[in-house]
Amino acid sequence: MKTPSRVRVPIFVRHAPALPGERSSPAPTRVSSPAGRSACATPGGKSQDAASVHRRRFYSDFCILTSVFLLSLLLPHPSCAAELRGQVELTNSKDPAVRRDRDYAGVIIWLAPVGRPAPLPTPKHAEMKQQDKTFKPHVVAVPVGGTVDFPNLDPFFHNAFSNFAGQPFDLPLYPPGTTRSVTFRRPGIVRVFCNIHSLMSAVIAVVDTPWYVVTPTSGQFRIDDIPPGEYQLHIFHEHALPENLQFLERAIAVPDGGLTLPLISISETGYIPAPHPDKHGKAYPPQNGYGTGGH
Repeated sequence: MKTPSRVRVPIFVRHAPALPGERSSPAPTRVSSPAGRSACATPGGKSQDAASVHRRRFYSDFCILTSVFLLSLLLPHPSCAAELRGQVELTNSKDPAVRRDRDYAGVIIWLAPVGRPAPLPTPKHAEMKQQDKTFKPHVVAVPVGGTVDFPNLDPFFHNAFSNFAGQPFDLPLYPPGTTRSVTFRRPGIVRVFCNIHSLMSAVIAVVDTPWYVVTPTSGQFRIDDIPPGEYQLHIFHEHALPENLQFLERAIAVPDGGLTLPLISISETGYIPAPHPDKHGKAYPPQNGYGTGGH
């Protein structure tokens, strides 16, 4: 009996993507294969079975997906931070600027996270000028670790000191055109005075949170970059009694879309301005209402 001859069937196979270091062939290769068997030819003339082709395709797809995943890690992602908006007003004030001009500047608002520590604030620099026998601005807020500069822009000597709670300090007399600085290491309200001019006063709020603001004249405020969550709202205004401020403080929840607070109305009822002593605890000698020094 004659042995049946093998029949070679022409087939076309598209090459799988090349492995690293190989050159891919764009055109399919014609291969003759015995009937009933599958084969493909590589550019070098070697044949591979279907399983090898699938492995190479799998490797190629895996490399593509891995590259996409790694690239997604490097791309910036949208922030989840929210913002807090609000408005303050001052009532029952004896200050002409407040009553006549509705000047609501100088209220300090800050947030303390509930049930978790606040992130370490980035130290910042602020400036409080001594000009026209006045501290400008009158109220400044800095995070713990922040520094406040006190440039002397008047044509005479100045001093700046605080012996109240917060962080006591004393900057000796320094001449016009120079500056001195203080770095604040712990939170608290620092009341600032000049040992020469008795009517000069200011407030520095040192807060242990990155989320704080000092209101402008309009009383409108906004705190940005707040992670959504629970917070305690804190308020300070130097002409408001502590019990009035405590009544206004509250727990709030900041959602992903941010939060607008209802009007915060701060009453100055009960506030009585009182003279303060100099840095030695003694009364200022009278000199046109500004103390000693001939100015």
